[in-house]
Parts: sequence; structure tokens; C-alpha cells
Amino acid sequence: MRKLLLQNVWWPLFGNLDHLHPEYEVYDWNRKSQFLDFAFLPPYGRFGLECDGYQSHVKDMDRERFSYSLNRDTFLSGLGWTIIHFSFDDVQNRPEICRMLLQMVIAPSLIRTPPRESLSPQERELIKLAWSQEKGLRPKDVMLHYKMNFRTARKQLQELVRKGQLRPVTCNSYICYYAPVEGLSDKFV
Repeated sequence: MRKLLLQNVWWPLFGNLDHLHPEYEVYDWNRKSQFLDFAFLPPYGRFGLECDGYQSHVKDMDRERFSYSLNRDTFLSGLGWTIIHFSFDDVQNRPEICRMLLQMVIAPSLIRTPPRESLSPQERELIKLAWSQEKGLRPKDVMLHYKMNFRTARKQLQELVRKGQLRPVTCNSYICYYAPVEGLSDKFV
């Protein structure tokens, strides 16, 4: 099951195994050891990936095991984990749905920079705005959207260039607009 999850869902989406850990051990509230199928541990979050078969996770489950499973996920959520479940049938027969769902859950975290140079909430909003613009983001767009003056808008865009989140696009030696930097995050926004 885990190999199929990697092959059909993870690899087509990411193309690498960076920050991905198989059979990752976690502990519940009673210090009982449990294993996640995969843990994705980038600098900006903790994601548990589970591939659940119908037989072992539904058909053969009694009330106590069902309750424990829900409580385990809630406990891990309380510790900052995001647990993502996929059915084996979907991983095998409809992996595009699994890829879409994985992308939706992880995408908001991918535009963050590592903690050493984090983005403010307003900077994150500017990046989202840049992704939503068809022709890039101009200081005028920021000015109108956030009701700020031109110099402040331009300064914020330049700061995002300095942090490696946006790149200036020039026309006739003038900066016409700012575009999101190409790379991993553009796949997920």
C-alpha cells in the first residue's frame, strides 16, 4: 500500500522524497507507540499520510478500535500534526483525486519560507494576491487592494523580492510588475 501511495500520489506531485519519512513513530496520550505510514516534515509543518484499506480500517474494526483511531488523530492534531487519510482503492484506481486533496492540504504551507526568514501575514497575503493576478502584481494593485500609498506598496513588493518570494519583470528597463518566483510553491497555489 505504501509503495503505491508513493508511486501514484507522492512522486507525480513532488518528484522527490525530501522531508518524507516512512513508518514514522508517534506516541499517543498513553505513551503507546504508533506508526504513521509516512510523515512529511518540512520546516513549516508536520503532516501524517495514511493509506487505509477497507478490510483493516473499516470492515474488521470494532467500536473500541474505531474510537481509538479517531482519538489518535485528534490527539495528533492537538500536537500540531495534520493527518491526511487516503483509501487504498483511491490510491490504486483514482490517484488524481488523492493528488488533488494532498495538494489542497499542503499548499497553504508551501509558500512559507523557513523560520530563519519568516513572512508576515500581510506578506503571505501579497503572495496569494500575486498568484491570483493573471499578469503579475503591480504596486498599483497592492495600493488599491490594501488602501495604502504607492511607496509603501512598492517597498513591500521589493521586500518580497529580497526574501526570494517575488521577482521583478522588466519592460524597457523599467519594472512593469512582480511575479511569484518559479519553483515548488507555484505547483501548489
